[in-house]
Amino acid sequence: MAEIVLSTAYLAPVGYYSEIVKAKTVWIESCDYYQKQSYRNRCLIAAANGAMSLSIPVEKSGSEKMVIRDVRISEHNDWQIQHWRSIESAYNSTPFFEYYKDDLIPFYEKKWTYLFDFNLEIQVKMLELLDIHTEIQLTTEYKQKLDDSFLDLRETIHPKKENQQIINGFYYQVFDQRFGFQPNLSIIDLLFNMGNESIIHLIHGSALKNK
Repeated sequence: MAEIVLSTAYLAPVGYYSEIVKAKTVWIESCDYYQKQSYRNRCLIAAANGAMSLSIPVEKSGSEKMVIRDVRISEHNDWQIQHWRSIESAYNSTPFFEYYKDDLIPFYEKKWTYLFDFNLEIQVKMLELLDIHTEIQLTTEYKQKLDDSFLDLRETIHPKKENQQIINGFYYQVFDQRFGFQPNLSIIDLLFNMGNESIIHLIHGSALKNK
């Protein structure tokens, strides 16, 4: 079992959690720069009309580069209400939505200042619901190149990279007869569809290709 390093992510895709469950220790990068169009502030869910992207709005900075810990969530729209409505609409017919929804609703009611803090807290909850007990640590400084004792996955799981496609990772999805299996969706897609069997899928049923 390796020690791996991952970027922070908002309700990260299934493959992200598949790597966590197989690791001895996971280090969440807290000192890198925020990247637009990454999973740091967006996730993909399976809506009635196909895959839907949910993005958390962030405040712009005077500098082009913002350390991820310093990125503030914008207060200029009702993103939490919109996200929860989209999640509820997408998953209210799944087998386990009613069972888990009360665990997630508070994240869409409390106001959050920093994106990193929100991501970390909702990740802690997801690990609890998935029954994953991997040790989670935060980095204290940024290193572009890590030594050989770490598996660097900070840029591997990314919306624009094909190498984070899940192989041998099929599981039941509520809209699969309409769209076929949709890979790389948020972990909530697996949780709401598979419930307490999600951990079995993460351990045995998915992997990242071309790392």
